[in-house]
Amino acid sequence: MSDVLKLAELLFPDVTLLPEDMEKRYPERQLKEGARVTRLAPSPTGFLHFGNLFTGTVAYRTAKVTDGIFFVRVEDTDQKRKVEGAVEVMLGGLEAFGVVADEGVVGEDIEKGDYGPYYQSQRKEIYHVFAKSLVKQDLAYPCFCSAEELDEIRAAQENESVKGYWGEYAKCRKLTLEEIEENLKAGRPWTLRLKSPGDLEKKCFFDDMIKGKIEMPENVQDVVLLKSDGIPTYHFAHAVDDHLMRTTHVVRGDEWISSCPIHLQLFRVLGFKAPKFAHVAPIMKEEDGNKRKLSKRKDPEAAVTYYIEKGYPKESVNEYILTLANSNFEDWRKANPRESQDAFPFNLKKMSISGALFDMVKFNDVSKNVISLMNAKQVYDYTCQWAEQYDKDFYALISRDEEYSVNILNIDRDTPKPRKDIAAFSEIKDYVSYFFDEIYEKNYEMPENITNDMAKEILEAYLKEYNPADDKQQWFDRIKALCEPLGYTPNVKEYKKNPDAFKGHVGDVSTVIRLAVTGRKNTPDLYAIMSLLGEDKIKERLSDAISNM
Repeated sequence: MSDVLKLAELLFPDVTLLPEDMEKRYPERQLKEGARVTRLAPSPTGFLHFGNLFTGTVAYRTAKVTDGIFFVRVEDTDQKRKVEGAVEVMLGGLEAFGVVADEGVVGEDIEKGDYGPYYQSQRKEIYHVFAKSLVKQDLAYPCFCSAEELDEIRAAQENESVKGYWGEYAKCRKLTLEEIEENLKAGRPWTLRLKSPGDLEKKCFFDDMIKGKIEMPENVQDVVLLKSDGIPTYHFAHAVDDHLMRTTHVVRGDEWISSCPIHLQLFRVLGFKAPKFAHVAPIMKEEDGNKRKLSKRKDPEAAVTYYIEKGYPKESVNEYILTLANSNFEDWRKANPRESQDAFPFNLKKMSISGALFDMVKFNDVSKNVISLMNAKQVYDYTCQWAEQYDKDFYALISRDEEYSVNILNIDRDTPKPRKDIAAFSEIKDYVSYFFDEIYEKNYEMPENITNDMAKEILEAYLKEYNPADDKQQWFDRIKALCEPLGYTPNVKEYKKNPDAFKGHVGDVSTVIRLAVTGRKNTPDLYAIMSLLGEDKIKERLSDAISNM
């Protein structure tokens, strides 16, 4: 038996399975040609960043547009960073915005699919099969260097252009089998390192699906594959996992580009076909004329929970993500204003190379447009869902009479050009407050050109003429008929031509009535509002306004 075979048995005496056994256990997926298999592989640290949702959505859409598979794998090999309940938080945040895995981790300690376990901490046996195989091929070796010795190496490389455990600095690379046996008998802890076949004079190349062709120096470092506790590093684990789970496209942040030479080398020495890489640039934000990364410390909108707590619909967040992700999405949306987002032909090659700019103003505009296209019942249901959790008093009001509330939300909605006033369901309480006495706030602050006496005169005249049986045209004709006797013109153009001849115009008269009834200078259709409030409430508010002038 050769030394490398003896070494493999010495390091992994309990490993009896071979890579071929793993290949049989996890066969090629039977998918249609061109179907992509993508994944999101978060660490369970308890925070779902907007950037994670963005990357997850990109991976999800990439799979879905090709009738492929999107799965979630939890990379929990670093148990020190693990936060209890973090997986549930992460999955809940993804699901809230429609990013639902076809397989993988679908709940805390709940898995679905034939390619698991999907928690890396439960795949130690699998990693050791491939680790032993690499040792047999003289492509990996044990390293007994202590933390102090590694610090000495780093210090010695201070002025070196290439740093790390490689070449002459790889002290354990040339240990004989006898020396290794002595270290093991002495109980010295060891890590398993890759015996890198890299060459400083050579380059590695790959075609990134977003950034195009990338050329980098080959990896020469003997990177750690297994830590001293037998748990794999991210580099080794992800290569084994992405191969066995049959991942075709790895969508991840572009901070991983610098690791690509290591990853490509690992795929090669393991005998695996490397997946396609798509490195997503970070979401940026402009501040004082400069761009910076969206920060969970500085920006509340960096947390996915922000959108849930504010009551932004998932459709709005997804719409904005697609706006950021694909340069042609906005043109597609203009041509297909009411088409489902799922119909959009998402394409990795249409993504920004340098990073999209998050703009809260634009996001709110997108959300207003999305909500404007919903029917009143949808808006009502979403609002109830949000309010039941975040504003129980408002929930009690709006759910008291569903028909009344839906009719409120339908004002100016079912039209060719619906109003775009609402960006989030948390805004609806203020938007509809004048329909509920419990939250209605009186406001009789008139426009500058209308004194309280003038307003009182208008309201007294209108109260005498008000007729709840009027249709919309009769209602408006009645308001216009008030104008001339009170010194106003029913014709706005006439007022603009000769403003000194009148106290104001019909718009001013309507504003006075609007303020008396709603406490607002601007509202949706006043006739519809008054019809819903009803005769008794209108007379009560008009009388109350008159007495307070």
